[in-house]
This record gives sequence, structure tokens and C-alpha cells, in this order.
Amino acid sequence: MSFRPMFQQRKPIYDDFPADIPEPTKSLPLSPPKSSPFSSSSPTPTDILTAQVRHARLFLYENSLAAENCFNDFLSRALHIENAFTNTIASLAPSPESGERLLPGGAYVIVSAMAGSIVSRNRGILLRTASPLAFGTVAAWTLLPVTMRNISDLVWEYEKKVPAIAEQHLYLRERAEHIWSTGVAHSGMARAMMEDKIGKTRKKLEELVSKGH
Repeated sequence: MSFRPMFQQRKPIYDDFPADIPEPTKSLPLSPPKSSPFSSSSPTPTDILTAQVRHARLFLYENSLAAENCFNDFLSRALHIENAFTNTIASLAPSPESGERLLPGGAYVIVSAMAGSIVSRNRGILLRTASPLAFGTVAAWTLLPVTMRNISDLVWEYEKKVPAIAEQHLYLRERAEHIWSTGVAHSGMARAMMEDKIGKTRKKLEELVSKGH
């Protein structure tokens, strides 16, 4: 009969490692996965929407800016025209030193033009058109000489921009001045001749009266 030993031999907790343990091999770093060129070049729907919104905003900004500039230019031109018109009308008025008043003089000019229309009411259409203009023009130059001179100078400034009209105006003006001066000279001569004849007739009458006594 065999007996088991009372206490069995226990194994140590830490086993002896072998002396020649192989060194762990160094693992190479893993390279990041290469992205395919197709996925990097194609934009996403968000990028497309962002670009479209950006283009739309730029388009709206450029058009609104252009509309604003056009409106500002239009207002500037309108104000410039208004100021030029106001200054032109103000320049036609006579100066206070001249003593010329527009209210009674203008009323007399209108009455003269109406008188010319009444005088030529039974005449031809040409005379009915020219007669009020002639009466009104003569009355205006007689009653409002300073204002008519200012109007004439303004019309001449506009006529100088068209040489043909300016030359025609100068020609007509010279002809009118020549006719006027000739008429004044002839009227002076006729008056002198009439006064001479009246003087001779009076002298003869005085001689006859003296002989009768």
C-alpha cells in the first residue's frame, strides 16, 4: 500500500521566462487611405447651393446699385435743368434800376395783340396770324425794351449753336435795319419837303393878304 505525500510541491507563481525572447517587430505606420480624385473634385449639393446663392446676391447687388446710380443721375439732371430754367427766367426780368415794370407793360402788350387780331379779323389767314404778332411785338419793344432786349440776347445765344439760323437772323436783321433807316430817312425828307411847301404856301398867302389890304 502506497502512501501519497502529504504535501504536494507547488509551482511557482512566476515562471521563468526563457532567455532568448525574440524582440517585437516594429510595425510600419499605416498610410491614410487615398481619396479618389472623383470624390475630391465633385462639389457637394451644399457647395452648389452656396455658390448659387452667392451669385444671386451679387447679381441683385449689382443691379440694385446700377438702378440707384441711374436714379441719382436722373435726379441730378432734373435739378440741373430746373435750376437752369429758373436762372434763365430770372435773367429775363428787368433790373430794378431800369424802372421797367412787367405787370402793366405785359397787360398793354396783350391788349395790343388783341387789337391787332380785331383789326385783321375779316382778312386772310396770313394777315390774321401776322397782325397780332406784329402789334404785340411793336408794343413789347415800345413798352418793355429792357425785357425784350434780354429775350433777344437769349434767343441769339441759342441761335449761335446753329450757324445757318444765326446767319439768316443776321441777314434779316440787317435788312430790317436798312429798311428802317431808309424809311426814317425818306420820312425825314418827305417831312422837310412838306414843311418847305407849307412854308412857301404860307408865304404866298401872306403876300396875297398883304396885297389885298
